Amino acid sequence: MNTTIRFLTEPFRRTGSVRDPNTAFDDTMTLGERLADRVAAIGGSWGFITAFCLFLVGWSVLNTIILGTGAFDPFPFIFLNLMLSMLAALQAPIIMMSQNRQAAKDRLEARMDYETNLRAEAQINRLLEEVAAIRAELSCGARVRQRA
Repeated sequence: MNTTIRFLTEPFRRTGSVRDPNTAFDDTMTLGERLADRVAAIGGSWGFITAFCLFLVGWSVLNTIILGTGAFDPFPFIFLNLMLSMLAALQAPIIMMSQNRQAAKDRLEARMDYETNLRAEAQINRLLEEVAAIRAELSCGARVRQRA
């Protein structure tokens, strides 16, 4: 409501430039937020998934075929399971932090779009009033010419 009142009372104020929501939001990011975004970007990429699958296949081949009976992590791969569980326990909250930050960024962008729409609506209403005034002047002028 406050935003609406602000734009209805000052519908024609000029801003120096239009703010980019990405730049506006990125300026306030902390090191942890930037790190969370980077981890989410890497962890959600096809390159990471492919490399991780290759690592798992390599681990399995190493501990079953190559090392055979001298494997440091034999078949049920308990050590690998522990490592994967720890990775998931750390990676999931970091990705959730990145998603929460992206949601906040989306809310900022929506608010900025709303403000832009309010300004555009106010300017359109002003132009409609001016067109109506011009139309009224033209119709009065036409009536005066018809009488003369």
